[in-house]
Amino acid sequence: MGRQRSGPARLRLRVSRSRRTTPTHDAPRYRPRYRQRGQCAPASPRTGAPAGAGGGCARRSRTPVRDTRVNGQPAFVLHSYPYKETSLIVDLFTRDHGRIAVVAKGAKRPLSKLRGVLQTFQPLAVSWSGKSELRTLIDAEWVGGMLPLERTALLCGFYLNELLVKLLARDDPHRALFDHYISTLNELAHDEPAQIALRKFERALLKETGVAADLGRSTTTREVVQATSDYVVDPERGAREARVSDVWPVVSGKTLLDMEREDYGDPATQSQSKQLMRFLLAHHLGGVPLNTRQILIDLMQL
Repeated sequence: MGRQRSGPARLRLRVSRSRRTTPTHDAPRYRPRYRQRGQCAPASPRTGAPAGAGGGCARRSRTPVRDTRVNGQPAFVLHSYPYKETSLIVDLFTRDHGRIAVVAKGAKRPLSKLRGVLQTFQPLAVSWSGKSELRTLIDAEWVGGMLPLERTALLCGFYLNELLVKLLARDDPHRALFDHYISTLNELAHDEPAQIALRKFERALLKETGVAADLGRSTTTREVVQATSDYVVDPERGAREARVSDVWPVVSGKTLLDMEREDYGDPATQSQSKQLMRFLLAHHLGGVPLNTRQILIDLMQL
């Protein structure tokens, strides 16, 4: 049998047990509760202030979403090809965004609004969204105001488009070149001499892309080109005096000066500038052939 305690000892045991099991009222226990989104943390038991920096409600700051939609941008279709069953990937030349690629969803469907709009050499107002290399076309509207290209002018137009596709980088705006493209299409549509219109555009394209050689001064003497002398044009440096061993096209100084002034009235200037620009474009294209150029050479010896 266990030993029984006397009265005072039994009283002390009861008091000690009550001290261990009964919580005091001076130090209440703080029990945190998980708050829902948008609610502040409960007050601290010591300070009485809400939890968070500076005693305020801690909120997460959201990064604003950048609007990637572009509306009503002037553009022309350079090229398009099928994508999946009912869509197209369209290469556009825009005024303020340069050359971009968009996917036109459902454009091949018979009842699609885009089916008859996405045509080459027609001024458009296009809208798209997205910030990747391939955007999503939202809308395209025909603006009008230009005559259609026909026969030889149509082939020349395809030649311009091929030059832009192969020489322009994506997302590199060229507003002056865009305006020059429109003026060249108008000249071709109004039966202006194709050779002159193409030479001007080729020269403008090389200038806009930053690879046009200096035709007005000799790179060896730094003097103005003489009309009566013969020269060759280094694609990377510019014009210099011709040598017997040169294999590059030899042109007269008058041709170079005429090209700088965009004066192609002289038949000799037309012939020599054609050979020179063919050589310069082949260099900057890295040997990649131009399909439309070969067709034009066969048809009209451009």
